[in-house]
Amino acid sequence: MSAVVAALAPVFLLIVIGFGLRRSLIRLEAHWHGLERLTYYVLFPALLLQSLIKADLSTVPVAGVGGALFLAMLAMSALCLTLRPLLARAGVDGPAFTSIFQGATRWQTYVALGVARSLFGPTGLAVASVAMIAIIPMVNVFSVAVLAHYASPVRRSLSQILATILRNPLIWACVVGLALNVAQVPLPKLWHDAADALGQASLPIGLLVTGAGLHFEGLRRAGPAAALGVVLKLVLMPILAIGLAGWFGVTGPSLVVVAICAAVPTSPSAYVLAKQMGGDAPLLAQIISLQTVLAAITMPLAIAWTS
Repeated sequence: MSAVVAALAPVFLLIVIGFGLRRSLIRLEAHWHGLERLTYYVLFPALLLQSLIKADLSTVPVAGVGGALFLAMLAMSALCLTLRPLLARAGVDGPAFTSIFQGATRWQTYVALGVARSLFGPTGLAVASVAMIAIIPMVNVFSVAVLAHYASPVRRSLSQILATILRNPLIWACVVGLALNVAQVPLPKLWHDAADALGQASLPIGLLVTGAGLHFEGLRRAGPAAALGVVLKLVLMPILAIGLAGWFGVTGPSLVVVAICAAVPTSPSAYVLAKQMGGDAPLLAQIISLQTVLAAITMPLAIAWTS
C-alpha cells in the first residue's frame, strides 16, 4: 500500500498545485486554455505515440484489457439509462441526468496515465494506451448522444458525432502508434528525441491543467445527485472493470492498470461539453470536484485490491 500511495502522491500534488496556480499566479482563463490545447493536440499525442511505438505488445493482453474496460463502460452506461425513469420520478431533470451520466462514465486520462507510469513505467503507459482505444470512442459517442437527447435544444446527427470522434488526436495517436509498432517501422533518432521530450512534458502540464479546471464553488450544496455520480464512478465502475478483467484472465500489472483506468475521477472536459450542449454544468462541477478529492482515498484501495 505504501508503494501505491507513493505513486499517487505526486499526481495529486500536481493537481493541487494547478488548483492553487489558477487562483494566484495564473488567473487568466486564456492562459490555461492555451496550455490545455497544447497538451491535448501536441504533448499528449506525442507521449501516447512513443509509448506504443516502443512497447512490447506481446506482454500486453490487448483483448482482455480492452474487452474488460469496454464492457464495463457499456454496463455502466446501460445502468445509468435504466435508472433514468427512477431519477425522473425523484425530480432529476434531463440536464441533471446527463451530468450524472457523464460523471459515471467519463474518465480523467491524465491521472490514469500519470499513475500507470509511476507504478509500471513504459509497460503501464502501453497498457493504459490500449485502454484509451477501448474507452474513448464509445464514451464520446454516448456522452454526446445522451446530451443531445436529454439536454441539448439542438440535436446532433450521427455524422456530427462521428466527426467529433475522428477529430480526437488521442485516438489517432494510439492507432498510429499501434500500427507503427506492429509494422515495425524504423524511425530516426531525431524523431525519438523530439517526441520523448514532448511526451515528458505532457503529464505534468496535463495534471496542472486538471487542477486548474476544478470548481469547488457550491460544493457544500452538493446533494444526492452528486453523491450518486461519485458512487457510480469511484465504487461501482472499478468493481465492474476488475471483475470483467479477472473473467478475461488479466493478471499482474495489466490488471492493476485496468483498476487505475476504472477508478480515476471524471475529466474536467466533461464540464466544458455540458456547458456547450445544455447539460447541468454546476452539478457536473460538483461531481468532478467531489470525485477528485475522494479518489485520493478510493484509488489506493482499488489498486491495492488488484495488486
